[in-house]
Amino acid sequence: MKKGNMLIAQSGGPSMVINQSLVGAVLAARRSGSGVGKIYGALHGIRGILDGAFIDLRKETTATLEAVAATPSSALGSVRHKPSAEDCLAVFRRLRQRDIRYFFYIGGNDSAETVHILHEEAVKNECDIRCFHIPKTIDNDLCGNDHTPGYGSAARFVACAVKGDDLDNRALGGVKIDVIMGRNAGFLTAAAALARTEEDDGPHLIYLPERPFSVTRFVRDIKAAMRDYGRCVVAVSEGITDRRGTPLVAAFTREKDSHGNVQLSGTGALGDLLANVVKTRTGITRVRADTFGYLQRSFPGVVSPTDALEARKVGEEAVLAAVGKNMASGSIAIRRKPGKRYGVRFEVVPLHCVAKVTRRMPDAFISPEGNYVTQAFLEYARPLVGALPPCARFSQLRRCGGGPTPGKRKKA
Repeated sequence: MKKGNMLIAQSGGPSMVINQSLVGAVLAARRSGSGVGKIYGALHGIRGILDGAFIDLRKETTATLEAVAATPSSALGSVRHKPSAEDCLAVFRRLRQRDIRYFFYIGGNDSAETVHILHEEAVKNECDIRCFHIPKTIDNDLCGNDHTPGYGSAARFVACAVKGDDLDNRALGGVKIDVIMGRNAGFLTAAAALARTEEDDGPHLIYLPERPFSVTRFVRDIKAAMRDYGRCVVAVSEGITDRRGTPLVAAFTREKDSHGNVQLSGTGALGDLLANVVKTRTGITRVRADTFGYLQRSFPGVVSPTDALEARKVGEEAVLAAVGKNMASGSIAIRRKPGKRYGVRFEVVPLHCVAKVTRRMPDAFISPEGNYVTQAFLEYARPLVGALPPCARFSQLRRCGGGPTPGKRKKA
């Protein structure tokens, strides 16, 4: 390919480290020598390209870029928009106007689908452009990846928040239900288990979308936890479904995005539903529920160092693949190296491997009872999240809040 300009954009839900990927790609392009000319950023993803809303990222100082990299959320703005064939032609016209030959899109599986659509249309219309997907999703559900940028930091937020919630619940007792993001995959909800360092710590129960949710079993589990611990902290995924596969929250919303996904976040309906079930079927008077919602995505101060480093690296690797390796398209995947010591490698995988499709929690990560996670998951997640803030209690108290010492309960 001849020397050309570059365009980069962000899509889907923001994350705490998506700007690391953006800046990693920009700085790699600056170092690429004669491969890349101007470096454009499109505002609000595909919508910004269609509207011609661009900024020149070569004009930004390195100091500004690094400051943006350390800032959560999508610095260029984001969007959820599935391009039509007509949109693709309009995009190509915009790219030709600015002599753009390299296109990078940062996002999850829906964003990968967008890149895949653009690449196929570019081939069909003989457009001289290379299309690359840079991975990002706090849901951690991209196929072909051990984990994805954004997950480690969001998981750290969840673990810290649930640890704090457990301390609160120790003081006042009762049942606390935390609803956590996760449409089809329970990785983020499962991270709540990292908050548990002592046998009687919460969360005591975890429910994931990979297992059908039974209200009867849920009530029975709550009663057992109350018997064993005198209180109960629950982490539940917003995407839990009944035995027919219908999300419980779907009864409260009909809103869908452009990719056809039911809108699960932005409502406390699921938490209210579960809290009401516990109150009416157990007689427990103090039952509370919180929906973490969008707080999990752009919360400053809890970024995982590993997550930030790898997010930067996938941006760099995408530019190296497009310019240095002269590849036409692809998605950057993170693969874990074998062995006890944590390490990863980065590979280019075909776009169709990650576009639209999602992966789910492996069975080995979920307890046989379906209401907690296994040691295998904890070992998988700890290197991605990092050490959590320590919390202590008086040595004379095994459980704060008074009352008898709870009986030993079998670990999940």
